[in-house]
Amino acid sequence: MSTRSTRTTIAIVAAGLVALAVAVAGCGGGSAYGGSSAPAAKPASSTGGSSVKLASTKLGKVLVDAQGRTLYLFEADKGAMSACAGACAGVWPPLKTTGKPIAGAGITASKLGSTKRSDGSTEVTYNGHPLYTYTGDSSAGQTSGQAIDEFGAEWYALSAAGNKIDSD
Repeated sequence: MSTRSTRTTIAIVAAGLVALAVAVAGCGGGSAYGGSSAPAAKPASSTGGSSVKLASTKLGKVLVDAQGRTLYLFEADKGAMSACAGACAGVWPPLKTTGKPIAGAGITASKLGSTKRSDGSTEVTYNGHPLYTYTGDSSAGQTSGQAIDEFGAEWYALSAAGNKIDSD
Protein backbone atom coordinates (compact mmCIF):
# COMPACT_ATOMS: atom_id res chain seq x y z
CA MET A 1 0.00 0.00 0.00
CA SER A 2 1.40 3.41 -0.93
CA THR A 3 1.83 6.30 1.48
CA ARG A 4 -0.85 8.27 -0.35
CA SER A 5 -3.47 5.51 -0.13
CA THR A 6 -2.57 4.95 3.55
CA ARG A 7 -3.19 8.65 4.28
CA THR A 8 -6.49 8.52 2.37
CA THR A 9 -7.60 5.44 4.33
CA ILE A 10 -6.65 7.08 7.64
CA ALA A 11 -8.56 10.25 6.69
CA ILE A 12 -11.68 8.23 5.80
CA VAL A 13 -11.52 6.23 9.04
CA ALA A 14 -11.01 9.44 11.08
CA ALA A 15 -13.96 11.13 9.38
CA GLY A 16 -16.11 8.08 10.10
CA LEU A 17 -15.12 8.10 13.77
CA VAL A 18 -15.94 11.80 14.07
CA ALA A 19 -19.37 11.21 12.48
CA LEU A 20 -20.01 8.30 14.84
CA ALA A 21 -19.01 10.39 17.88
CA VAL A 22 -21.36 13.19 16.81
CA ALA A 23 -24.23 10.73 16.29
CA VAL A 24 -23.68 9.08 19.69
CA ALA A 25 -23.44 12.47 21.43
CA GLY A 26 -26.71 13.53 19.79
CA CYS A 27 -28.50 10.55 21.35
CA GLY A 28 -27.87 12.10 24.75
CA GLY A 29 -28.82 10.87 28.17
CA GLY A 30 -30.34 12.95 30.89
CA SER A 31 -30.66 16.68 31.15
CA ALA A 32 -28.15 18.85 32.98
CA TYR A 33 -31.18 20.50 34.55
CA GLY A 34 -32.54 17.40 36.24
CA GLY A 35 -34.56 16.54 33.16
CA SER A 36 -35.73 13.25 31.88
CA SER A 37 -33.61 10.76 30.02
CA ALA A 38 -36.69 9.73 28.04
CA PRO A 39 -36.41 9.63 24.26
CA ALA A 40 -37.25 12.82 22.45
CA ALA A 41 -40.74 13.01 21.03
CA LYS A 42 -41.64 14.28 17.61
CA PRO A 43 -42.14 18.04 17.66
CA ALA A 44 -45.69 18.87 18.60
CA SER A 45 -46.42 20.85 15.48
CA SER A 46 -48.33 20.44 12.30
CA THR A 47 -49.16 22.23 9.13
CA GLY A 48 -52.18 24.43 9.60
CA GLY A 49 -53.99 24.62 12.89
CA SER A 50 -53.07 22.21 15.66
CA SER A 51 -55.97 20.33 17.18
CA VAL A 52 -56.74 20.16 20.91
CA LYS A 53 -59.34 17.77 22.32
CA LEU A 54 -60.29 15.96 25.53
CA ALA A 55 -59.38 12.37 26.36
CA SER A 56 -59.83 10.12 29.37
CA THR A 57 -56.71 9.29 31.40
CA LYS A 58 -55.98 8.07 34.92
CA LEU A 59 -56.28 11.75 35.95
CA GLY A 60 -59.74 12.02 34.40
CA LYS A 61 -60.49 13.99 31.23
CA VAL A 62 -57.49 16.05 30.15
CA LEU A 63 -56.46 18.14 27.14
CA VAL A 64 -54.57 16.18 24.48
CA ASP A 65 -53.11 16.94 21.06
CA ALA A 66 -54.21 15.37 17.76
CA GLN A 67 -52.13 12.23 18.54
CA GLY A 68 -53.73 11.84 21.98
CA ARG A 69 -50.65 13.02 23.90
CA THR A 70 -51.42 14.76 27.19
CA LEU A 71 -50.96 18.54 27.16
CA TYR A 72 -49.41 20.29 30.14
CA LEU A 73 -49.09 23.80 31.56
CA PHE A 74 -45.84 25.09 33.08
CA GLU A 75 -46.25 27.06 36.30
CA ALA A 76 -43.23 29.25 35.47
CA ASP A 77 -45.04 30.72 32.44
CA LYS A 78 -46.16 34.30 32.94
CA GLY A 79 -49.59 34.62 31.40
CA ALA A 80 -49.45 33.45 27.79
CA MET A 81 -45.67 34.02 27.63
CA SER A 82 -43.68 30.78 27.57
CA ALA A 83 -40.78 30.44 30.01
CA CYS A 84 -39.68 27.12 28.45
CA ALA A 85 -36.99 27.28 25.77
CA GLY A 86 -33.73 25.52 24.91
CA ALA A 87 -33.20 22.32 26.92
CA CYS A 88 -36.61 22.77 28.55
CA ALA A 89 -38.38 22.74 25.16
CA GLY A 90 -36.40 19.62 24.26
CA VAL A 91 -38.00 17.72 27.15
CA TRP A 92 -41.32 19.61 27.08
CA PRO A 93 -42.00 20.34 23.38
CA PRO A 94 -44.42 23.24 22.91
CA LEU A 95 -47.59 22.54 20.93
CA LYS A 96 -46.87 24.69 17.90
CA THR A 97 -49.21 25.74 15.14
CA THR A 98 -49.01 27.47 11.79
CA GLY A 99 -52.70 28.32 11.68
CA LYS A 100 -55.66 28.91 13.94
CA PRO A 101 -55.84 26.16 16.61
CA ILE A 102 -58.74 23.73 16.16
CA ALA A 103 -61.09 22.89 19.03
CA GLY A 104 -61.83 19.16 19.12
CA ALA A 105 -64.44 17.30 21.12
CA GLY A 106 -65.03 18.75 24.59
CA ILE A 107 -62.95 21.89 24.02
CA THR A 108 -64.27 25.44 24.37
CA ALA A 109 -63.12 27.15 21.16
CA SER A 110 -63.07 30.60 22.79
CA LYS A 111 -60.41 29.38 25.26
CA LEU A 112 -58.03 28.36 22.45
CA GLY A 113 -55.47 30.92 21.38
CA SER A 114 -51.84 31.30 20.49
CA THR A 115 -48.73 33.17 21.55
CA LYS A 116 -45.41 34.00 19.89
CA ARG A 117 -42.39 32.19 21.31
CA SER A 118 -38.93 33.68 21.68
CA ASP A 119 -37.82 31.76 18.55
CA GLY A 120 -40.61 33.37 16.49
CA SER A 121 -42.78 30.25 16.27
CA THR A 122 -46.41 30.20 17.39
CA GLU A 123 -47.52 28.12 20.38
CA VAL A 124 -51.08 27.05 21.14
CA THR A 125 -52.62 28.32 24.39
CA TYR A 126 -55.73 27.26 26.30
CA ASN A 127 -57.34 29.45 28.92
CA GLY A 128 -54.22 31.64 28.65
CA HIS A 129 -51.74 28.80 29.29
CA PRO A 130 -49.10 27.83 26.69
CA LEU A 131 -49.42 24.08 25.99
CA TYR A 132 -46.66 21.45 26.00
CA THR A 133 -46.31 17.71 25.51
CA TYR A 134 -43.82 15.63 27.53
CA THR A 135 -41.17 13.36 26.04
CA GLY A 136 -41.66 10.93 28.94
CA ASP A 137 -45.16 10.13 27.64
CA SER A 138 -44.41 7.41 25.10
CA SER A 139 -48.00 6.82 23.99
CA ALA A 140 -51.42 8.43 23.90
CA GLY A 141 -53.17 8.84 27.25
CA GLN A 142 -50.05 8.71 29.41
CA THR A 143 -49.63 11.38 32.10
CA SER A 144 -46.02 10.77 33.21
CA GLY A 145 -45.34 14.51 33.34
CA GLN A 146 -48.03 15.22 35.93
CA ALA A 147 -46.76 17.27 38.92
CA ILE A 148 -43.09 16.98 37.88
CA ASP A 149 -40.95 19.81 39.24
CA GLU A 150 -38.53 20.47 36.40
CA PHE A 151 -36.83 23.52 34.87
CA GLY A 152 -37.79 25.72 37.82
CA ALA A 153 -41.49 24.94 38.33
CA GLU A 154 -44.14 22.24 38.23
CA TRP A 155 -45.99 20.84 35.23
CA TYR A 156 -49.67 19.87 35.23
CA ALA A 157 -52.20 18.36 32.85
CA LEU A 158 -55.17 20.62 32.10
CA SER A 159 -58.89 20.07 32.59
CA ALA A 160 -61.59 21.03 30.07
CA ALA A 161 -61.94 24.30 31.99
CA GLY A 162 -58.29 25.04 31.23
CA ASN A 163 -57.10 24.73 34.82
CA LYS A 164 -54.33 22.55 36.20
CA ILE A 165 -55.35 19.15 37.45
CA ASP A 166 -53.92 18.84 40.95
CA SER A 167 -53.38 15.15 41.55
CA ASP A 168 -52.46 15.48 45.24
